[in-house]
Amino acid sequence: MATYGKICRLLRISSALSIPLTSGGNLRTGLLGTSHNSIGSNRWPQNPYCIVPGRTMFVQTQDTPNPNSLKFLPGCTVLETGTMNFESPRDAHCSPLARQLFRVDGVKSVLLGTDFITISKSDANMEWKVIKPDVFAAIMDFFTSGLPVVSEGSHQSEDTAPSDDDDEVVAMIKELLDTRIRPTVQEDGGDVLYRGFEDGIVKLKLQGSCTSCPSSIITLKSGIQNMLQFYIPEVESVEQVKDREEEQAVQI
Repeated sequence: MATYGKICRLLRISSALSIPLTSGGNLRTGLLGTSHNSIGSNRWPQNPYCIVPGRTMFVQTQDTPNPNSLKFLPGCTVLETGTMNFESPRDAHCSPLARQLFRVDGVKSVLLGTDFITISKSDANMEWKVIKPDVFAAIMDFFTSGLPVVSEGSHQSEDTAPSDDDDEVVAMIKELLDTRIRPTVQEDGGDVLYRGFEDGIVKLKLQGSCTSCPSSIITLKSGIQNMLQFYIPEVESVEQVKDREEEQAVQI
């Protein structure tokens, strides 16, 4: 009877802490599972997860069209609205989360969304299995620290927000980008920013997994351009706009 009582108490304690009896007791290492896109069935794969003292945190990973970018889903709100993109550590001065992720060796850029974090790696030859454990740990440590994702007073990009200076065509372009195009691109761990409309040409900046993605031109021409032209006859073409630093990186 005494042995039976001890077993019952152990089961109650294990259940209360949400720690599987077969977990091996590792409280910090994420169990890396298969991404959503690599599963050939309609059922969700078993969630990769991190167990931390006092709570259980589930972090999923999802492949993107860009092999050098990976989407992390922490299972909680990251940003209330919009996205924030950080191309380098010096850009991350307003985000404690981005600063922490840049401390991981191999992280090139960070894109924060409403419920996801897209990490792009600096070395195409470095395997994700080398980087993922440190990214899991950084995300876990941050969300249990109580720090804000972005510093007070920081703002997300509002490039698609309506403006009194917008004419009818520009307003329609922004509305389509905001309601139809950006949500789809964000599903793949990227984002699209409006950079202008001149002589029938819509200028856009790609971020996150869309940056240096082999299929980015297809996304622009076959996806975004076709949709804009279907609804807005004034649109003749779509062009990608790159920052000076991005152009220098391509030249190197």
